[in-house]
Amino acid sequence: MKKALSAFGAIICLSAPALAEPLAYPHNVVTLVTHSSPGGGSDVFLRELVRYLSKQIDTNFVVENVQGGSGAKAMARLAQSPADGSIFYATTPTYIYTSLLSSPTYKYDALQPVVNFFTDSEVVYTAVDSPYKTLADVIAHAKETRGRWGTANPASLERQAAEQLKAAAGVDAAIVTHEGGGEMMINVLNGTLDVGIGEIQELRSQIEGKQIRLLATFNPARLKDFPDVPTVKDSGYDVVLQKFRGLAAPKGLPDDVAAIWDKAAPAVLADPEYKKAYEEESLVANFIDHTRYPAFVDQFVATTTDFLKKSGVIQ
Repeated sequence: MKKALSAFGAIICLSAPALAEPLAYPHNVVTLVTHSSPGGGSDVFLRELVRYLSKQIDTNFVVENVQGGSGAKAMARLAQSPADGSIFYATTPTYIYTSLLSSPTYKYDALQPVVNFFTDSEVVYTAVDSPYKTLADVIAHAKETRGRWGTANPASLERQAAEQLKAAAGVDAAIVTHEGGGEMMINVLNGTLDVGIGEIQELRSQIEGKQIRLLATFNPARLKDFPDVPTVKDSGYDVVLQKFRGLAAPKGLPDDVAAIWDKAAPAVLADPEYKKAYEEESLVANFIDHTRYPAFVDQFVATTTDFLKKSGVIQ
């Protein structure tokens, strides 16, 4: 898994200027669906994105939260919708894990990857008043008393990050999953959980309010905004993971509609105001167009399937 992202297509240069005028679009309203709860990582991503995307595409964007089944309900919503560019799904590794770890009616391959925007970071965090000052402290506690670690829904990259960290550290911490980051945050803050694994986007207000302490990032390198936070690998555990964020459509999206997104995505990522906003959230722009994104997703599926088989999670 740690080598997966390096095998996925090249990061495209974001020097494209903002478009002179918004691109014409075949629909007056476009729905962007997420499996995330309000305030969750994908929800925050979409709501921030549409503030700037409307400068590039001449339509009205609506964000719709379709929760349940770790993304299964959202995938079903998309798969049964017209493939005409009126609806998209916010892709993250969750929709891959849900497809591989359960048997939803509609899986990842019922959707067509269209464009990727970002790679973002997973971090290990704890309450600021917890006894854990480093990741090593958390591991030591897990070796003594097992411990309790929180993650998002069972079919998530956060869950796999926790499982890989357990394996690398040789501990058997209990992994407690949640449908959203809010409940997990409460349990970290009240000490029910030793640590949580989440995204900077979800944690920003608690970081700024000095309610939580970041212990490590699963990034391959330290985060620019948090240079004192070591990587998990720096801490002695050979685990490297990053999350991708993009959009998928019902299968059969016309090429001319996909081409509009190929033009708009690099333009929105180059918007100075948006760039300032997403870099503050430790998001890394990683534009992949509709001709390359399917291969990106297929490679992630192959790598994830290999890990799950080797770890005995699936046969």
